[in-house]
Amino acid sequence: MSGFLSKLKEKVSGAGSEIMHETEEEGYVELGTDVEAEKSSKVTVRPFVIEDFESIKPILDSLREGHTIALVNIKPLKDKDLIELKRAINKIKKTCDAIEGDIAGFGDNWIAAVPSFASIYRNKSKEEPKKEAVSEVSEYD
Repeated sequence: MSGFLSKLKEKVSGAGSEIMHETEEEGYVELGTDVEAEKSSKVTVRPFVIEDFESIKPILDSLREGHTIALVNIKPLKDKDLIELKRAINKIKKTCDAIEGDIAGFGDNWIAAVPSFASIYRNKSKEEPKKEAVSEVSEYD
């Protein structure tokens, strides 16, 4: 067994000794930190554009990964086909429900979809005057 470990050590240390270190007196192998794991734990705000129903697949995949807040421009599909737009929004909403996320519309041409760690602010007070159309949040229930 120790012959196998010494061969493995030779191959790995030749490829980059910073990645893997063996502490002989302790008898364990210490692996270097993985940069990819650090990147995947960050939250990403990502813009998307829906041009047809198939355009929602990357949105759904990103939401399911759980680290992406999706800002979606729905104007191209809205101008083309309202029935397909409703179908696409319903599919995104079902995915948000499944991952315990949230979805809301901003203005006429944008929606935001977030995973479970985030929520979308909704101004329930009707007393404040609306400053601009983008501050309007639509419910998708």
